[in-house]
Amino acid sequence: MRSYLIRRLPSALLVLVIASFLIFTILRLVPGDPATTLAGPDADAATVAAIRDRLGLDAPLLSQYAHWIGSLLTGDLGPSYAVGGRTADLIGHGLGATTELTLGALLFVIVLGTAFGMLGATARSRWIRSAVRVTTTAALAVPPFVSGVLLVWLFAVSLRVLPPGGRVAFLTAPDLAVQYLVLPALCLALPSAAVLGRYLKDGIERALAEDFIRTAAAAGVAPRRLLWRHALPNALPPVVTLLGMQTGQLLGGAVLVEAIFAWPGLGQLAEQGLTLRDYPVVQDLLLLLVAVFVLVQLLTDLVYAWVDPRIRWE
Repeated sequence: MRSYLIRRLPSALLVLVIASFLIFTILRLVPGDPATTLAGPDADAATVAAIRDRLGLDAPLLSQYAHWIGSLLTGDLGPSYAVGGRTADLIGHGLGATTELTLGALLFVIVLGTAFGMLGATARSRWIRSAVRVTTTAALAVPPFVSGVLLVWLFAVSLRVLPPGGRVAFLTAPDLAVQYLVLPALCLALPSAAVLGRYLKDGIERALAEDFIRTAAAAGVAPRRLLWRHALPNALPPVVTLLGMQTGQLLGGAVLVEAIFAWPGLGQLAEQGLTLRDYPVVQDLLLLLVAVFVLVQLLTDLVYAWVDPRIRWE
């Protein structure tokens, strides 16, 4: 496993380097100037030029890029242009909330996706299979900003069993924290759970159609044992890969869900940074998300090889 990780590190670092350059370049192509935003609408050209000089925005782009990478390597992310405070402190404050939301959504994805896949593949009732198919189709078709509003209307307005938005830290009040987490995590998880359920359903159905499964069934092996000991393990490897990809989707989708449920995470910070043209906040945040996605994919490959003994590190 160590040699496998060593072989994968160069490609992972290359992805991060390319992503950092693209993030830096694309942000500079977005209309708007941080100096103009900070100076205000009534500022003269001299004031704007002074702010650009103070922020280093008048330097060549390659020099700005090299300065940013150097700051990242030394661990000094520098101050925020417009949001206020140190960039590292801002990201660190929002990272805990976004991680909490993503982990909660991932738990929903695993539970709901497994339930959708198992029921869709093994339920004897045609009505149950049809209900699962309709549910997964709706979860994929309805965008999060619509499903989020529907969840708030149902559970917060009509039934009044869950709060409509906001966040309470787990260390402060764990019971309240779970209540505030359920709706945004469920909203974020629904599309990924539907995708995972469909992949698992197809994998189980293919595994149950294999010759060795039919032979074991003819020999009198119990259907439950065939499902849990033979069909499910054979269906898991591609599902594990998909789950790793969906984890990256959860991180990206958290931006929109946080805005719907007033969840104080990285999504709100990214929105503020883009609105105010705060380059340090946005580019550090985007590169962090790319790094997390690369790490998740690497861990997914490791789990894939562990689940499927046919895969060898070499």
